[in-house]
Amino acid sequence: MSIEANGDDESQTHPLLSSEKPSLARSASQVAIVGANLCPIESLDYEFVMAFVVFWASNLMLTLFSVLITASVSPAAAGSGIPEVKAYLNGVDAPGIFSLKTLFVKLFLKSRCLYEPSSNCWNVMIIGSISAVSSSLIVGKAGPMVHTGACVASLLGQGRSKKYGWTWSWLQFLKNDRDRRDLIACGSAAGIAAAFRAPVGGLLFALEEMASWWRSALLWRAFFTTAIVLMILGALIEFCESGKCGPFGKGGLIMYNVTSTDISYHLWDVPPVLLLGVLGGLFGSLYNFLLDKVLRVYNVINRKCSGYKILLACSISIFTSCLLFGLPWLASCLPCPADAEEPCPTIGQSGSYKQFQCPPGHYNDLASLIFNTNDDAIRNLFSKGTNDEFQYSSILIFFGICFFLGIFSYGIVAPTGLFVPVIVTGASYGRFIGMLVGSHSTLNRGLFAVLGAASFLGGTMRTTVSACVILLELTNNLLLLPLMMLVLLVSKTVADAFDSNIYDLIMKAKGFPFLEAHAKPFMRQLTVGDVVKGPLQLFHGIEKVGNVVHVLRTTIHNGFPVIDEPPVSGSPVLYGLILRAHLIELLKKKAFLSSPEPTGIDVSEQFSVVDFAKKGSGNANKIQDIVVTEEEENMFLDLHPFTNASPYTVVETMSLAKALILFRQVGLRHLLVIPKIKRRSPVVGILTRHDFMPEDMISLHPAWTRSRWKRWRLTSPRWLNPF
Repeated sequence: MSIEANGDDESQTHPLLSSEKPSLARSASQVAIVGANLCPIESLDYEFVMAFVVFWASNLMLTLFSVLITASVSPAAAGSGIPEVKAYLNGVDAPGIFSLKTLFVKLFLKSRCLYEPSSNCWNVMIIGSISAVSSSLIVGKAGPMVHTGACVASLLGQGRSKKYGWTWSWLQFLKNDRDRRDLIACGSAAGIAAAFRAPVGGLLFALEEMASWWRSALLWRAFFTTAIVLMILGALIEFCESGKCGPFGKGGLIMYNVTSTDISYHLWDVPPVLLLGVLGGLFGSLYNFLLDKVLRVYNVINRKCSGYKILLACSISIFTSCLLFGLPWLASCLPCPADAEEPCPTIGQSGSYKQFQCPPGHYNDLASLIFNTNDDAIRNLFSKGTNDEFQYSSILIFFGICFFLGIFSYGIVAPTGLFVPVIVTGASYGRFIGMLVGSHSTLNRGLFAVLGAASFLGGTMRTTVSACVILLELTNNLLLLPLMMLVLLVSKTVADAFDSNIYDLIMKAKGFPFLEAHAKPFMRQLTVGDVVKGPLQLFHGIEKVGNVVHVLRTTIHNGFPVIDEPPVSGSPVLYGLILRAHLIELLKKKAFLSSPEPTGIDVSEQFSVVDFAKKGSGNANKIQDIVVTEEEENMFLDLHPFTNASPYTVVETMSLAKALILFRQVGLRHLLVIPKIKRRSPVVGILTRHDFMPEDMISLHPAWTRSRWKRWRLTSPRWLNPF
């Protein structure tokens, strides 16, 4: 059975009734556009209303499904996940970001059956972010891929699961902070490599944007990881091209081949490229500023009950559907080009020429961009030899859609990304600049779109090397390297004059204490003694069990100094530092002494290395689970065998800027402050990453805000913050 479409020959069949298996990448917008074009002329208005209802309802259901699963199973899976992974690699261990529930929400959300005329059924596990991407929201999937790779790496690094009863002994050596960070950095590189088929770009993205500590060993490990990803990806591509992927089709992998053998550029091509760089910096800083403000509003809403989260997401979905379906009516119809390389117009499938409301032989250029996946929209904008395919007004409208809807869509409680929407937005205004320049430049309009995408990436994410390599691997065009380097450097320089990159702003909005690579200027005027806080909780080398339990239950500190006093030592001396997790392990194993006198028995023989290894996500022991009797509270713990006897220490008069550099480069969690002159207590306090945050310093010393010169050092100059 075939259904004739307006303007097509009788042999064209409805794609949903075709014997070809439908692709899961097809979005709700394509289903709606089928209904809009397969209708008699006399019932055109009714059919378009029904198409809008299908479009609106499909988008709403997909958005609602994604939000419900995310909010109920793992709220940590919301957003792209890149800020959380970046914060973890900086030393911030946010709860739940690498849990199995988070991976479940990012990956496996639902199964459904797709029916053909033969009634065959496939149980398909829909990827979490696709539920949001297919709902026509202006969101991407590269960020969730990074988070997914990091989750897989973290779960592998645990090496065991108490709940499911499996253990991989060969992974036990990864159960420490440094090796776990390295493994997660490799996982984030694998995510970018898989999302864009860019192995070197993924490696450089992990190096430039994600990892705070980088070693030569980590370099080749990440390189090996991305190489394996590329090999597996190539095998899957070959397998799918043979038609054996069933409902997954042959597409779904991003690759924009804009290779041009006759590309050349001259001196007069540089001014438009510089203009793209400046526009990318300005638009990028504005994008970051607006997104930061919107996310702060969304955070207030999302802190309330789940109903507010659902209402917010549904409102964004309905507003997006109305705009996307209504704006193409503003665009005029264009005649199909005579030399088109694909059918024109296209109905019910991905293509560059969507008919929408146009008569036979014509297409709607704005609908061709909107009623397509982000990948196909980028391919259309990057395409060469299509100078007359788009109108000025359509490109401007599409740019406004991507710019503002990308901002409002990101903050909902669903797995969403920013990378692909940023590329689409940059490509749209890059194409527009190319249309304005026209024949005055030797660069075609598709290359201007590529440079526009690079400029917006540089303006929002402030990545230069990795963004350059990712785009070069995407477009398969090394001849663009000099111009791409230029536009990235210009856009980053312009945007840095206004605000930080988008991921740093998101981390700040989430409250992550992220340590920058360089100290702020005002820190040179302060010493560590100015910011150290009290009262200090410490233990003796042989401590009473009741005191240990009381301190652990009444504080949330993770590290405690251990000191020795007479008669154990001649004078008070700092012995070392012991962690909260180790104290809880001692209480759990009840390694108690009946008296405070040393017995000569080595209690450390009761433990193995695995007992003190870093626990997996959500598996850490809690003091509330430890039961200690009244008799045991009067017993003692010998902390000496379990204490780090060589912790990092600084003198209280040391510059705060130098202490920050030491703290960050070594990757510390605690930095002990000792007195310059001998005092009764051998330790003044402990510095953690929160003590290096400007907000904490101001709350500790409010008088600083009333000092003009100190306030000038604590805040940015006014000309750097025009918004």
